[in-house]
Amino acid sequence: MKITNAFKIGLLGGLGVLVALVIGGAVSSLATIITYIAVALFVSLGLEPIVAWLEKRKVPRWAAILIVLGAFTGVLVGFFFAVIPVIVNQTTTLINTLTDYFASITFDDFLDQAQGYVGNWVDLDKTRNQVVSFFQDPANIVEVGNGILAVGVAIGTGLFGGIVVLILTLYFTSSMKTIKRGLYSLIAASKRKRFMEISEQVTQAVGRYVVGQASLAACNGVLSFIFLSILQSPFAALLAFVAFLCSLVPLVGTITGSIIIVATTAFLPFPAVLWAAGYYLVYMQVEAYVLSPNIMNRAVKVPGAIVVIAALAGGTLAGVLGALVAIPVAASILIIVKQVWVPRQNEL
Repeated sequence: MKITNAFKIGLLGGLGVLVALVIGGAVSSLATIITYIAVALFVSLGLEPIVAWLEKRKVPRWAAILIVLGAFTGVLVGFFFAVIPVIVNQTTTLINTLTDYFASITFDDFLDQAQGYVGNWVDLDKTRNQVVSFFQDPANIVEVGNGILAVGVAIGTGLFGGIVVLILTLYFTSSMKTIKRGLYSLIAASKRKRFMEISEQVTQAVGRYVVGQASLAACNGVLSFIFLSILQSPFAALLAFVAFLCSLVPLVGTITGSIIIVATTAFLPFPAVLWAAGYYLVYMQVEAYVLSPNIMNRAVKVPGAIVVIAALAGGTLAGVLGALVAIPVAASILIIVKQVWVPRQNEL
C-alpha cells in the first residue's frame, strides 16, 4: 500500500513538473507579446489621468477618450512624418561629420599620440594589425554582415512592435473601465469594495508616474532643443530626441543623455562643448532639486532609497523596461502594504 501511494505521489509530482515546464515554455515563447501588452497597459494607465481630468471638466467620458486618443495618435503621426525625417537627416550629417573628422586625422600620427598616453600597457600597433587581419578574413566579414542584418531585423521588429503597442494602447484606453469591471467581478463580493479602492489607488499612482516621467522627459527635450539651437548645432533635433528618450529612464537617464550630447558638441567650435557641459550640469541640478520633486512627488510618494533600489533592481531584471516600471511597481507595493498588511498586523 505504501509503495502504491509513493508511486501515486511520484506520478502526480512528475505530472506537476511537466505542467510547470510546459507553462514556463509557453510564457518564454510569449515573452515578446507579454512585453507589448505590458507596455500598452502602462501607457494606457498614463493616459487615464488625462481622461479623468477632462471628465472633471464636464466632458463626457466617450468624448474625453476620443480627445485623448486623437491627440495621442496625432502626436505620434506628426512625430513620424515631421520629426523622424529631420532626425534621419541629422543622423546622416553626424555620421558624415564623424567620417570626415577621422579621415582628416593621419592614423599613424594618431596611434603615436595615443601610444604616448597609454604607455606600455597596450601595444596599439599590434592591436591595429589584429583588427586589419580580422576584417581580411572572409568568415569574419560574413559574421559582420550577419550582425548588420540582425540589426536591420531588430529595427523592423521594433517598428512592428510599436504599431502593435499603439493598437493595444488605443484598445486598453477606450475600454479601461470595462477591463476594471471584469477584474473586480472575479473578487468575492465581501472583499470587492476594498479591492476596488486599493486598485484605484494603484492605477492612479501608475498613471501619474507615467505622466510625470513623460513631462520631465519632454521638458528636457524641449529645453535641449532650444539650447542646442542657440549653439547653432546642426544636430539639434537629433540630440533633443536623444535627451527625451534618455530622460524617460529614471535616475541614470538624464546624465547618460547629457554625456552623449556634450560629447557630440565637441565637434562644434571649441567654446560650444564648455557651454554644453555647463548647461547640463546646471540643468541636472534644477531637475533633481526643482522639477523632479514638484512633478514626481505629486505623482508617486516613494522614499528616495526605495526609488534607487527599485530602479536598479528593475533595470537588472528587465533592462530599460524594468527600470521604467520599477518605481510605479514600488509605489503600488507600498500602497498595498499600508492599506492591507499594516492594518492586519495592527489587528493581531
